[in-house]
Amino acid sequence: MNGEDSTTSTVDTARDEESWLCHNFRRMYQNLLYETRDAIATITVNRPSVRNALNVATVKELAAAFDQAKADPAIRVVILTGAGDKAFVAGADISEIAGLDEVSGAEFSRRGQAVFDGIEALGKPVIAAVNGYAHGGGCELAMACTLRIAAETAMFGQPEVKLGLIPGYGGTQRLPRLMGKGRALHLLLTGETIAAYDALVLGLVDSVVPPESLLSKAEALAQQIASNAPIAVQLCIEAVTRGKLGDEAILFGKACATEDMKEGTKAFLEKRAPQFKGQ
Repeated sequence: MNGEDSTTSTVDTARDEESWLCHNFRRMYQNLLYETRDAIATITVNRPSVRNALNVATVKELAAAFDQAKADPAIRVVILTGAGDKAFVAGADISEIAGLDEVSGAEFSRRGQAVFDGIEALGKPVIAAVNGYAHGGGCELAMACTLRIAAETAMFGQPEVKLGLIPGYGGTQRLPRLMGKGRALHLLLTGETIAAYDALVLGLVDSVVPPESLLSKAEALAQQIASNAPIAVQLCIEAVTRGKLGDEAILFGKACATEDMKEGTKAFLEKRAPQFKGQ
Protein backbone atom coordinates (compact mmCIF):
# COMPACT_ATOMS: atom_id res chain seq x y z
CA MET A 1 0.00 0.00 0.00
CA ASN A 2 1.47 3.36 -1.00
CA GLY A 3 1.39 6.56 1.09
CA GLU A 4 -1.56 8.03 -0.83
CA ASP A 5 -3.64 4.89 -0.31
CA SER A 6 -2.78 4.89 3.39
CA THR A 7 -3.85 8.52 3.79
CA THR A 8 -7.08 7.92 1.90
CA SER A 9 -7.83 4.86 4.02
CA THR A 10 -7.25 6.84 7.23
CA VAL A 11 -9.54 9.65 6.08
CA ASP A 12 -12.26 7.20 5.05
CA THR A 13 -11.99 5.43 8.42
CA ALA A 14 -12.31 8.74 10.27
CA ARG A 15 -15.34 9.66 8.21
CA ASP A 16 -16.92 6.26 8.87
CA GLU A 17 -16.35 6.70 12.61
CA GLU A 18 -17.78 10.22 12.50
CA SER A 19 -20.84 8.96 10.63
CA TRP A 20 -21.32 6.13 13.13
CA LEU A 21 -21.14 8.57 16.02
CA CYS A 22 -23.68 10.86 14.36
CA HIS A 23 -26.15 8.00 13.98
CA ASN A 24 -25.48 6.18 17.24
CA PHE A 25 -24.57 8.97 19.65
CA ARG A 26 -25.05 8.15 23.32
CA ARG A 27 -24.91 10.77 26.03
CA MET A 28 -24.23 9.51 29.50
CA TYR A 29 -27.01 9.98 32.04
CA GLN A 30 -27.26 8.32 35.41
CA ASN A 31 -30.87 7.22 35.08
CA LEU A 32 -31.50 7.37 31.32
CA LEU A 33 -30.14 5.99 28.09
CA TYR A 34 -30.04 8.37 25.12
CA GLU A 35 -29.41 7.06 21.62
CA THR A 36 -29.86 8.53 18.17
CA ARG A 37 -30.11 6.79 14.85
CA ASP A 38 -30.84 8.67 11.65
CA ALA A 39 -33.61 11.17 12.52
CA ILE A 40 -34.82 9.36 15.65
CA ALA A 41 -33.76 9.78 19.27
CA THR A 42 -34.63 7.02 21.75
CA ILE A 43 -34.77 7.92 25.43
CA THR A 44 -35.00 5.01 27.88
CA VAL A 45 -35.76 5.43 31.58
CA ASN A 46 -33.12 3.11 32.98
CA ARG A 47 -33.97 2.19 36.59
CA PRO A 48 -35.29 -1.37 36.16
CA SER A 49 -34.46 -2.37 39.74
CA VAL A 50 -37.16 0.05 40.96
CA ARG A 51 -39.44 -0.43 37.93
CA ASN A 52 -38.13 2.81 36.44
CA ALA A 53 -39.73 4.93 39.16
CA LEU A 54 -39.45 8.68 38.70
CA ASN A 55 -37.34 10.31 41.37
CA VAL A 56 -36.36 13.99 41.25
CA ALA A 57 -33.02 13.21 39.62
CA THR A 58 -34.68 11.23 36.83
CA VAL A 59 -37.19 13.99 36.13
CA LYS A 60 -34.31 16.47 35.85
CA GLU A 61 -32.51 14.15 33.44
CA LEU A 62 -35.67 13.80 31.35
CA ALA A 63 -35.76 17.57 31.00
CA ALA A 64 -32.13 17.61 29.87
CA ALA A 65 -32.57 14.71 27.44
CA PHE A 66 -35.61 16.25 25.77
CA ASP A 67 -33.82 19.60 25.57
CA GLN A 68 -31.00 17.76 23.82
CA ALA A 69 -33.39 16.20 21.31
CA LYS A 70 -35.15 19.52 20.73
CA ALA A 71 -31.88 21.34 20.04
CA ASP A 72 -30.60 18.72 17.58
CA PRO A 73 -31.76 19.69 14.06
CA ALA A 74 -31.10 16.15 12.83
CA ILE A 75 -33.72 14.70 15.19
CA ARG A 76 -37.30 14.70 13.90
CA VAL A 77 -38.99 12.17 16.22
CA VAL A 78 -38.36 10.95 19.78
CA ILE A 79 -39.23 7.51 21.20
CA LEU A 80 -39.61 7.21 24.98
CA THR A 81 -39.61 3.83 26.71
CA GLY A 82 -38.55 2.04 29.89
CA ALA A 83 -35.74 -0.42 30.54
CA GLY A 84 -36.60 -4.08 31.04
CA ASP A 85 -39.88 -5.86 30.36
CA LYS A 86 -41.74 -5.09 33.60
CA ALA A 87 -42.31 -1.35 33.59
CA PHE A 88 -42.46 1.74 31.43
CA VAL A 89 -42.47 3.90 34.54
CA ALA A 90 -44.19 2.39 37.57
CA GLY A 91 -44.81 5.75 39.23
CA ALA A 92 -43.07 8.34 41.37
CA ASP A 93 -40.56 7.65 44.12
CA ILE A 94 -42.91 7.51 47.12
CA SER A 95 -40.03 7.93 49.59
CA GLU A 96 -39.46 11.43 48.17
CA ILE A 97 -43.17 12.33 48.33
CA ALA A 98 -43.78 11.09 51.87
CA GLY A 99 -42.06 14.07 53.49
CA LEU A 100 -43.77 16.81 51.47
CA ASP A 101 -45.97 19.49 53.03
CA GLU A 102 -48.40 21.90 51.35
CA VAL A 103 -45.75 24.33 50.12
CA SER A 104 -43.08 21.81 49.10
CA GLY A 105 -45.76 19.55 47.58
CA ALA A 106 -47.03 22.31 45.30
CA GLU A 107 -43.48 23.13 44.22
CA PHE A 108 -42.75 19.44 43.61
CA SER A 109 -45.81 19.25 41.37
CA ARG A 110 -44.96 22.44 39.46
CA ARG A 111 -41.43 21.22 38.68
CA GLY A 112 -42.73 17.95 37.27
CA GLN A 113 -45.49 19.69 35.35
CA ALA A 114 -42.93 22.00 33.72
CA VAL A 115 -40.92 19.02 32.48
CA PHE A 116 -43.98 17.14 31.18
CA ASP A 117 -45.34 20.31 29.55
CA GLY A 118 -41.99 20.65 27.81
CA ILE A 119 -42.33 17.13 26.43
CA GLU A 120 -45.85 17.84 25.21
CA ALA A 121 -44.74 21.11 23.57
CA LEU A 122 -41.41 19.80 22.26
CA GLY A 123 -42.17 20.79 18.67
CA LYS A 124 -41.25 17.26 17.58
CA PRO A 125 -43.46 14.15 17.91
CA VAL A 126 -42.77 11.98 20.95
CA ILE A 127 -43.88 8.34 20.80
CA ALA A 128 -44.33 6.55 24.11
CA ALA A 129 -43.48 2.86 23.73
CA VAL A 130 -45.16 1.57 26.89
CA ASN A 131 -43.55 -1.75 27.71
CA GLY A 132 -45.09 -2.51 31.10
CA TYR A 133 -46.51 -0.77 34.15
CA ALA A 134 -47.44 2.88 33.56
CA HIS A 135 -48.84 3.90 36.93
CA GLY A 136 -49.14 7.35 38.47
CA GLY A 137 -46.34 9.52 37.12
CA GLY A 138 -45.65 6.88 34.48
CA CYS A 139 -49.16 7.16 33.08
CA GLU A 140 -48.84 10.94 33.22
CA LEU A 141 -45.53 10.74 31.36
CA ALA A 142 -47.08 8.61 28.62
CA MET A 143 -49.99 11.06 28.31
CA ALA A 144 -47.56 13.96 27.83
CA CYS A 145 -46.27 12.22 24.70
CA THR A 146 -47.75 12.83 21.26
CA LEU A 147 -48.61 9.19 20.54
CA ARG A 148 -48.73 6.03 22.64
CA ILE A 149 -48.06 2.45 21.58
CA ALA A 150 -48.55 -0.18 24.27
CA ALA A 151 -47.30 -3.72 24.62
CA GLU A 152 -50.04 -6.26 25.32
CA THR A 153 -48.57 -6.61 28.81
CA ALA A 154 -48.80 -2.89 29.64
CA MET A 155 -50.95 -1.69 32.53
CA PHE A 156 -52.19 1.85 33.15
CA GLY A 157 -53.58 3.66 36.17
CA GLN A 158 -53.66 6.73 38.40
CA PRO A 159 -53.73 5.17 41.87
CA GLU A 160 -52.83 8.32 43.80
CA VAL A 161 -56.10 8.39 45.82
CA LYS A 162 -55.01 5.14 47.45
CA LEU A 163 -52.08 7.09 48.94
CA GLY A 164 -54.12 10.11 49.98
CA LEU A 165 -52.92 12.05 46.94
CA ILE A 166 -54.05 13.25 43.53
CA PRO A 167 -52.02 13.18 40.29
CA GLY A 168 -49.54 16.04 40.29
CA TYR A 169 -47.86 15.88 36.89
CA GLY A 170 -50.89 16.74 34.73
CA GLY A 171 -52.95 13.58 35.06
CA THR A 172 -56.18 15.33 36.09
CA GLN A 173 -56.00 17.44 32.93
CA ARG A 174 -54.66 15.11 30.24
CA LEU A 175 -56.68 12.01 31.15
CA PRO A 176 -60.09 13.67 30.50
CA ARG A 177 -58.82 15.05 27.19
CA LEU A 178 -57.99 11.55 26.00
CA MET A 179 -60.91 9.52 27.28
CA GLY A 180 -63.59 11.98 28.39
CA LYS A 181 -64.47 13.44 31.77
CA GLY A 182 -66.63 10.60 33.10
CA ARG A 183 -64.24 7.78 32.24
CA ALA A 184 -61.28 9.77 33.51
CA LEU A 185 -63.00 10.49 36.82
CA HIS A 186 -63.83 6.79 37.19
CA LEU A 187 -60.13 5.91 36.99
CA LEU A 188 -59.03 8.84 39.13
CA LEU A 189 -61.56 8.24 41.91
CA THR A 190 -61.26 4.45 42.07
CA GLY A 191 -57.53 4.21 41.49
CA GLU A 192 -58.21 1.22 39.25
CA THR A 193 -55.58 -0.21 36.91
CA ILE A 194 -56.56 -1.10 33.34
CA ALA A 195 -54.95 -3.42 30.80
CA ALA A 196 -53.58 -2.37 27.43
CA TYR A 197 -56.61 -3.35 25.34
CA ASP A 198 -58.95 -1.55 27.75
CA ALA A 199 -56.70 1.51 27.42
CA LEU A 200 -57.04 1.21 23.65
CA VAL A 201 -60.84 1.10 23.80
CA LEU A 202 -60.88 4.12 26.14
CA GLY A 203 -58.58 6.15 23.89
CA LEU A 204 -55.63 6.25 26.28
CA VAL A 205 -53.34 4.49 23.78
CA ASP A 206 -53.33 4.46 19.99
CA SER A 207 -52.34 0.85 19.33
CA VAL A 208 -51.46 -2.38 21.14
CA VAL A 209 -48.79 -4.80 19.90
CA PRO A 210 -47.01 -7.95 21.13
CA PRO A 211 -44.19 -7.08 23.57
CA GLU A 212 -41.51 -8.36 21.22
CA SER A 213 -42.73 -6.03 18.46
CA LEU A 214 -43.07 -2.87 20.55
CA LEU A 215 -39.85 -1.07 19.70
CA SER A 216 -39.85 -2.12 16.06
CA LYS A 217 -43.41 -0.80 15.68
CA ALA A 218 -42.46 2.44 17.41
CA GLU A 219 -39.41 2.82 15.18
CA ALA A 220 -41.45 2.13 12.04
CA LEU A 221 -43.98 4.78 13.06
CA ALA A 222 -41.18 7.21 13.87
CA GLN A 223 -39.57 6.63 10.47
CA GLN A 224 -42.91 7.16 8.72
CA ILE A 225 -43.41 10.48 10.51
CA ALA A 226 -39.77 11.53 10.02
CA SER A 227 -40.14 11.13 6.24
CA ASN A 228 -42.67 13.97 6.18
CA ALA A 229 -42.00 17.71 6.23
CA PRO A 230 -40.85 18.46 9.80
CA ILE A 231 -42.31 21.97 9.96
CA ALA A 232 -45.68 20.67 8.75
CA VAL A 233 -45.55 17.93 11.39
CA GLN A 234 -44.81 20.52 14.07
CA LEU A 235 -47.64 22.77 12.88
CA CYS A 236 -50.10 19.84 12.86
CA ILE A 237 -49.34 19.15 16.52
CA GLU A 238 -49.67 22.83 17.35
CA ALA A 239 -53.00 23.14 15.52
CA VAL A 240 -54.49 20.15 17.34
CA THR A 241 -53.19 21.44 20.69
CA ARG A 242 -54.68 24.90 20.14
CA GLY A 243 -58.02 23.43 19.06
CA LYS A 244 -59.37 26.42 17.13
CA LEU A 245 -60.22 26.72 13.43
CA GLY A 246 -58.92 30.27 13.34
CA ASP A 247 -55.54 29.09 14.56
CA GLU A 248 -55.56 26.32 11.96
CA ALA A 249 -55.86 28.95 9.21
CA ILE A 250 -52.92 30.91 10.64
CA LEU A 251 -50.78 27.79 10.87
CA PHE A 252 -51.83 26.68 7.38
CA GLY A 253 -50.55 30.04 6.15
CA LYS A 254 -47.24 29.49 7.93
CA ALA A 255 -46.91 26.09 6.23
CA CYS A 256 -47.52 27.73 2.84
CA ALA A 257 -44.55 30.03 3.46
CA THR A 258 -42.03 27.19 3.90
CA GLU A 259 -39.51 25.83 1.42
CA ASP A 260 -40.77 22.37 2.33
CA MET A 261 -44.21 23.28 0.99
CA LYS A 262 -42.68 24.38 -2.29
CA GLU A 263 -40.65 21.19 -2.48
CA GLY A 264 -43.57 18.96 -1.51
CA THR A 265 -46.00 20.37 -4.05
CA LYS A 266 -43.36 20.45 -6.76
CA ALA A 267 -42.38 16.84 -6.08
CA PHE A 268 -46.03 15.77 -6.19
CA LEU A 269 -46.54 17.43 -9.57
CA GLU A 270 -43.29 15.95 -10.89
CA LYS A 271 -44.24 12.50 -9.54
CA ARG A 272 -41.09 12.06 -7.44
CA ALA A 273 -40.26 11.69 -3.75
CA PRO A 274 -39.82 15.02 -1.94
CA GLN A 275 -36.59 15.99 -0.19
CA PHE A 276 -37.66 17.91 2.91
CA LYS A 277 -35.08 20.04 4.72
CA GLY A 278 -37.15 21.50 7.51
CA GLN A 279 -37.09 25.00 6.04
